[in-house]
Formats: sequence, C-alpha cells, structure tokens
Amino acid sequence: MADIVFLAMMAVTVGGAIVALESREIVYGAVGLAGSLFGVAAFFFLLDAPYVAVFQITVYVGAVAVLIIFTVMLVRHETWMKEVTYSLGRLVGILTAAAIAVSLTFAWAASSSQLPSVPVPSTVTFLQIGQLISTSLSPALEVLALVLSASVLAAITLAKVEREED
Repeated sequence: MADIVFLAMMAVTVGGAIVALESREIVYGAVGLAGSLFGVAAFFFLLDAPYVAVFQITVYVGAVAVLIIFTVMLVRHETWMKEVTYSLGRLVGILTAAAIAVSLTFAWAASSSQLPSVPVPSTVTFLQIGQLISTSLSPALEVLALVLSASVLAAITLAKVEREED
C-alpha cells in the first residue's frame, strides 16, 4: 500500500514540476508549481509529519503559489484570458485535480495506518514553536517577508516593462 501511495505522490510531484517548467504561460506554470508543492506535502503526510505537511500547504501553496497567480492575474490578465481551450485543458485539469486528491487521500490513510513509528524523546507543543518563532527566529521571518515583497514588486516591474515594449 505504501509503495502505491509513494508512486502516486511521485507522479503528482514530478508531473506538476514538469508542467511548471514547460508551460508557456506563467499562470499555468504557477498552477503546476502548486500541484508539485501539494505532492511534496503528501510526502510529508506519508512520513507521518502532519505539521510539516500542513505548513507546506499553508505557506507554499496557500501563500507563494496563490501570490504568483494573483500577481500575474492582476498585471497581465489580457494575454492568458484570450487563450481558452476547453477540450484538452479541461480534461487535463480534471485529471490533475483527481490525481492530487487521490494521492493526498492515500497519503493521509497511510500516515494514520499501523506504520512503525520512531519514539520521540520529547514532544514540542505549538505554544513552544510559536515562542521560538516569535523570539529568536523573528528576524528570519522578517527577512523572508521582505524577500517575498521584493519578488512581487520585481514581477510587477518586469511585467510593466514588457507591456511598455509591446
């Protein structure tokens, strides 16, 4: 069972990465990136690390991929809205969504099954993690927030320069 789940997650992760790299439109690349990041989160579920998996989904899929999609949609909406093909695109979208849903379901089922677990010497609570992040790691979080802001501003600037050249 674990091998089938692993192979399904591998297909979703690698397939999403290939779509992200090979797509001509950045919106489709961002959707492929989100699918690949969902596959990575499913790997964490399989490794019985649900906190890291939910963090992966929240931060990378929920923040980074959605931020890329919304930024592109706000800046360059006229180019990707014109190219709508329903036949093949809709089928690929439905199959991708089904593959992600099935792999996440299998990963969740495999993580909660009777897999041997390594005893943890001490458990860390969410309160302790929050205190660690808000005290000693707060400069790193602020730097990451600035880097994300700078990347969005750079994407907007590049899109504006491209539009002025046309």
